[in-house]
Amino acid sequence: MGEVKLIGTHQSFPCARIEWGLKIKGVEYEYLKEDLSNKSDLLIESNPVHKKVPVLIHKGKPIAESLVILEYIDETWKDNNSHSLLPQDPYERALARFWAKFIDEKCVISVWGACVAQEGEEKEKAVEGAIETLSHLEKQIKGKKFFGGEKIGYLDIVAGWLSYWLSVLEELGEIELVNAERFPCLHEWGKNFINTSPIKDCIPPREDVLAYFSFGINYVRSMAPNKA
Repeated sequence: MGEVKLIGTHQSFPCARIEWGLKIKGVEYEYLKEDLSNKSDLLIESNPVHKKVPVLIHKGKPIAESLVILEYIDETWKDNNSHSLLPQDPYERALARFWAKFIDEKCVISVWGACVAQEGEEKEKAVEGAIETLSHLEKQIKGKKFFGGEKIGYLDIVAGWLSYWLSVLEELGEIELVNAERFPCLHEWGKNFINTSPIKDCIPPREDVLAYFSFGINYVRSMAPNKA
């Protein structure tokens, strides 16, 4: 068990990605819960550049950043009795990486921006921008059960936060971005994803996620200039 360790926090969806990947691959691991308000020496030593979770430690060697870790898991445990997370075809694999980067650099950022935006025109523009960004994922999932086909793959894991964490952000931001009417395919995918093992086995309590995001949103809003 000590060969593989995961430094993380259960409320964080990048950390959930790694748990999902490890469980799909059938890899046993030790979870080292991190207190982000008082970061451990192990975290700082393992990820001295960003000092962020998640960090995977395999045979004493640390790997940081969730997308990088997922690829490492897929390549390291190829022979486990499980399917590959990334597509085998080079073109399809490149596309999966493109959309994973799009999700982290565009979708996450635009959704967060819509949640923390001040009421009024700023909020309206931010919500419109987030909806436009998410519309690209709606097109990608159309006609499929999962982004990876019939089985959960790399891109499903990367987008997995939309199936649970998004609703918390919508509640805190008092907005609605994804529903069955606006994005029927993405909405259906989210239900399929979150109700599949082992995904549903690694979901933190909603109240914990609410508290986790509420702190961040309140902090950002408190730092915003007063337009009154």
